[in-house]
Amino acid sequence: MWHLVCGDNAVAGVTHVIGPAAAEAGLHVLRDDLAVGPLGDVDTPPCAARVAFWRAVWPEGATPMPDFAAGLPADAQWIADLARQERPVTVWHGDSASEQLLLARVAHALEGSAVALIEVSCGTGNSWVQNRQAVAMRTPQALLGLAKPRPVETERQAALAAQWRAAVTDGGLIHRWQTGQFAAEDYQAVDAALLRQARAQPQPLARLMAEVMARNDGFFATDYFLFWRARELAAARQLVLTGEPGEQGYSLLQVRRAG
Repeated sequence: MWHLVCGDNAVAGVTHVIGPAAAEAGLHVLRDDLAVGPLGDVDTPPCAARVAFWRAVWPEGATPMPDFAAGLPADAQWIADLARQERPVTVWHGDSASEQLLLARVAHALEGSAVALIEVSCGTGNSWVQNRQAVAMRTPQALLGLAKPRPVETERQAALAAQWRAAVTDGGLIHRWQTGQFAAEDYQAVDAALLRQARAQPQPLARLMAEVMARNDGFFATDYFLFWRARELAAARQLVLTGEPGEQGYSLLQVRRAG
């Protein structure tokens, strides 16, 4: 059995549920945050556009930088190969748009194959900030109670696969998820949120990003993604960033509105 999770933070909880031996044999971590950035070539090695996106997002002061040029094509090939092996595939997912996109991606990869697709739902069914839950947000004890694997029936798998095909062709740069549906958009709403929360006087960039995170429905906006958008807005002279980068490339930076 393969067990797929989105991100390293979900590993400990899922390992607690399935046991170290099963985790060692079949727990596989997909680290690409599929909710953000272009998806057009994410399944097509060498995934050049996807690689370029993550290289742009990654802060200069944050080391080590992952080897996106090796890792992203390897993930694409690994997922494509799932249909050519015999082990069932279990996807653990919550209310994260990235987790839901991973489920849809795997459903697409396995569509028409004899490989069983199983899901473990750990979320609430919606992605409002007030009550959403990703797998990594559940305690190990909570995951024990939630771990009710269920086969993904043919009709649901076909619907999920269709959602994935739509996501990789709709040109969206952000995909929000809410009650089973994805909505594609560009970066405009996130940029507007950063500008709206910015002040005329300098404030810590980390505080500004935290305020945007706390109000962002539909997907989990990470610190690195928001830092990249802040850098882009600074390059467009809409924000002003000052100070030394500090830990993770942004922890000591100050930000204010331009003008």
